Amino acid sequence: MAEVIVIGSDHAGFTLKEKIKKSSQASGFEVKDLGTNSEESVDYPDFAEKVCQEIIAGRAKLGILICGSGIGMSIAANRHKEIRAALCWNAETARLSREHNDANILVLGSRMVDEKEALECTNIFLSTPFSGGRHQRRVEKLSKKT
Repeated sequence: MAEVIVIGSDHAGFTLKEKIKKSSQASGFEVKDLGTNSEESVDYPDFAEKVCQEIIAGRAKLGILICGSGIGMSIAANRHKEIRAALCWNAETARLSREHNDANILVLGSRMVDEKEALECTNIFLSTPFSGGRHQRRVEKLSKKT
């Protein structure tokens, strides 16, 4: 059975979301698309919430969120203590977000990265494991209630 990932975007991220979805499916992932379904203006927090709830409920381990800059989606997603959403702009940040931070959501800015870079970030994010070790205690601190 294919690993399930969840993906969501606002209107600015719609076109890139469709390309990432297709690429991820071709790589063997089952992609659960939570919208949006067009370039018609929508509110990014609604789609960030949908993706976060799927991960919190355990229906997926990893997710992808896309908006124009990536900043709004990052802020919305990281309001949940169980979520570690990483705004990435190249392959190295995508790799480090998984290896060192055990990020469970990749956030991309469709106006900040080109399609090739976004696809590379996605492939690396989805294939890189958390390295644990000295990073484990730091990640645990991120989920503590304050």
